[in-house]
Amino acid sequence: MTRIYLDMCCIKRPFDDQTMPRIRLETEAVLALLSLEPDPVQFVRSTALLLENAANPLPERAARVDAWLNAQPVWTTTDRPALAARVDELMGRGCRAFDALHVACAEQAQADFFVTVDSRLLRRLKQHQAQIRVRACSPIDCLMEVSP
Repeated sequence: MTRIYLDMCCIKRPFDDQTMPRIRLETEAVLALLSLEPDPVQFVRSTALLLENAANPLPERAARVDAWLNAQPVWTTTDRPALAARVDELMGRGCRAFDALHVACAEQAQADFFVTVDSRLLRRLKQHQAQIRVRACSPIDCLMEVSP
């Protein structure tokens, strides 16, 4: 079973302006990932995703994302102090607060992939790849690896 953690910018990619080729390709990859059969793939959802989505100022988008997030059980940490320490460590490596929280949740949930469309975050994680305990990649790269 391959465990995949999609960060919020990845989940919201289908709502972005689809006239840009990169955004359209990433959207297609995200939608293809979401359509994979659940046997070989399991999506990891965290309370961090629920929290970030609750702050979405666009109610219609928030509701659609919420429907997807609630389709499966949400993973919750059993070790909050370790999660908080890891978030601090990731922030010390240049990750923004919510990004660090998502990466730490993905690591603690033992996800195989942390998928993001945030180029800045992806560069940062690849820069510190030896210290990151989950494989960070774009939705396109993830799809190429997990798709039959």
